[in-house]
Amino acid sequence: MERPGLKRLLADIEAGHVDVVVVYKVDRLTRSLTDFARIVDTFDKAGASFVSITQSFNTTSSMGRLTLNVLLSFAQFEREVTGERIRDKIAASKAKGMWMGGILPLGYDSSDHVLKVNDAEAGIVRHIFARYLKLGSVHVLRDELERRGIRSKAWTTRAGRAMGGQVFNRGALYHLLQNRHYVGEIRHRDQSHPGLHVGIVDPKLFEAVQRKLEKNRVKRRAPVPHADIAQLTGKVFDQESNPYSPAFSLGRHGHRYGYYVRGDIQQGRAGDSDAPPRLPAGPLDAAILEHLQRLSGRRHADWTELAPMLLRLEIRAEEARLTLDADSLFGEDHPDLAMGDLRARLDAGERLAIGRGFTQTIEIAIPGRLQFRGGRTWRSHATQASRIDASLVGALKTAHDILANAGLAPEKLRSGAQAPTDAYSRRLARLAFLAPDIQAAVLEGRQPMGMTVAGLMAVATKLAWAEQRAAMLHST
Repeated sequence: MERPGLKRLLADIEAGHVDVVVVYKVDRLTRSLTDFARIVDTFDKAGASFVSITQSFNTTSSMGRLTLNVLLSFAQFEREVTGERIRDKIAASKAKGMWMGGILPLGYDSSDHVLKVNDAEAGIVRHIFARYLKLGSVHVLRDELERRGIRSKAWTTRAGRAMGGQVFNRGALYHLLQNRHYVGEIRHRDQSHPGLHVGIVDPKLFEAVQRKLEKNRVKRRAPVPHADIAQLTGKVFDQESNPYSPAFSLGRHGHRYGYYVRGDIQQGRAGDSDAPPRLPAGPLDAAILEHLQRLSGRRHADWTELAPMLLRLEIRAEEARLTLDADSLFGEDHPDLAMGDLRARLDAGERLAIGRGFTQTIEIAIPGRLQFRGGRTWRSHATQASRIDASLVGALKTAHDILANAGLAPEKLRSGAQAPTDAYSRRLARLAFLAPDIQAAVLEGRQPMGMTVAGLMAVATKLAWAEQRAAMLHST
């Protein structure tokens, strides 16, 4: 699902640009049953279809769907067997001491799956080991190497791209100082095997460095288990399928707070996603648990019972989407028999979609932006029956009163008639020129959660109604 070409294809399908997708064989589209269910769900929502020119099946019949699932099962089996064979081959080759590729360690070059000593770089490696043993600090060693201009290994890819040659950071130095390639060994997972290459660091020096590293390692206190924090770990994504990862902080009195942080934010590269960058774990966990309890009809069930039901939570700018496993949701009942009950449990504005594939999934779209107030509640447009804000309504009324008292109709003020002289009144008067549907939303309590008078005046600075609507939509 992470293939760039497939992502572009699905985006074009959702935008309505594609009627039919033509593939040579169905396994060219995907070799995963669960991924195929998601892809076909996207096709169905957009009214698109797909054709395999070398295979004949009709997915409108039960026999056709069975044939398709059998073909996909064999495709997935073939992929998994191929992966197992490759992994077994790599393990067997490493057990023989062969270099099976990857980023070359400083001090070596590669030739026919064997590491060859690079004499110039080998001297640098031995110097780094000796200096660490004397300095006793990776931080001090890093600064010294930077001052002396010692850099990481530089190489050129087959495509001609220059890589490496960077200043050592702490992580790279820790990895180098623990790399058993330097004593003539090849590691595979948690095992070390005698390598076909020559070691460049004396084993006694290497073991002395390991003892120093172990002695200097900070002994961290085991964290107090918090089973009720970040229950959604591994299941939260944004619209671009970027995962949200759990993060924790300790409060003043030792209280532990959990958050879900968007992956691109954690990696220091803010992407183009409109989804919130960070969400409090406790309120979100509680909100999703409440939704699962309501949708399943198990009002007193806990996470242990309901966790298998939730396959995915997708956070979007103006809605959240729950992907649920139908078998876990309906239990032993046939899904069609319980579907009416599920529809009756939906809140106003929630939408229901049925996934297709080897395993059936249910998708629930919950409209509204995730909003947390006081770290307690998840509020969305759909769950608030009425949110009429007296201050917003009063400001809107005052704006019209200012113009009326000045004897100015909005169209006259636009044409350059005399405006109110007070600065705040002039800013407030702009509210009278908001798009009619925005004013109606404020009067009916349908404004975005958290909207303030200042925020509404900021929206009113936009001249075009379309710009006002866009600013209103993205305000908080």
